[in-house]
Amino acid sequence: MQDIWGKVILFLKEHKHIALYIACGDIIDVNISDGILKILTLDQTVLEVLKDGKREIERALSWQGLDLKIDIMQKHAEPTQIEEDERVLQNVFGDKLKIIN
Repeated sequence: MQDIWGKVILFLKEHKHIALYIACGDIIDVNISDGILKILTLDQTVLEVLKDGKREIERALSWQGLDLKIDIMQKHAEPTQIEEDERVLQNVFGDKLKIIN
């Protein structure tokens, strides 16, 4: 999978799709399942760049001789331990809890 994604990134660079190249360069959560290339990102801006450049990503896959559908999704971050603790404390103490950052 890394080889395929690396070639997608190379294609984007060689064809001067710089914004898309930069956006894809930071993405590590990519997998192929049932003929679908699934791309996940936490960043909303990157998500929009990828959606706008979906056609170029399809061209990069075709260039490799691959016929895959593309699914671009926003990944939701898991709450940190601090956020989880705050939620538990908020449930226990309600309005009496004051959180100072």
